[in-house]
Amino acid sequence: MKPIFLIGFMGAGKTTLGKQLAKKLYAAFADTDQQICINNQTDTVAELIKKNGMDFFRAQEQVALHQVAKKNTVVATGGGAPCFFDNLEWMKKNGTVVYIELDKKTLFHRLKQSNLNERPLLAGKTDTELEQYIIQTLQDRRAYYEQAQIIFNPLKDKLEVLAKLLIDY
Repeated sequence: MKPIFLIGFMGAGKTTLGKQLAKKLYAAFADTDQQICINNQTDTVAELIKKNGMDFFRAQEQVALHQVAKKNTVVATGGGAPCFFDNLEWMKKNGTVVYIELDKKTLFHRLKQSNLNERPLLAGKTDTELEQYIIQTLQDRRAYYEQAQIIFNPLKDKLEVLAKLLIDY
């Protein structure tokens, strides 16, 4: 099985779903953010971005993406990963891309429950600013996300449906 790349907005559940999906498919699981931290010997992506900036992070994200893309592996990518460099085209050429699609209201509630300070693009935002950021960024990224070979909404379909789609793909 070629690598499976999970893309979608932060808070969509790429890591959580990715681990569950990997288990169902008897595959390995990898997370690009985790690989970036390993490569750069840092505890969090937030620390790396604070120290080196977003451009450095995006370059490291591409390196990590290529490192973890192996056969029989489900890969959780960062929310912006498909929007930079040739990452999306590379993922489509080298594996199967799945967009984990959630509506802005659900994303807002999930992100509000997380620690926003661990998410450099969201740190310090008020509820209104967070809501506006989600709306604008989703609009900017939708054209990338919707190029995925499979679009999956975990609130509408069961993980078993996605697993079967991927087996049959």
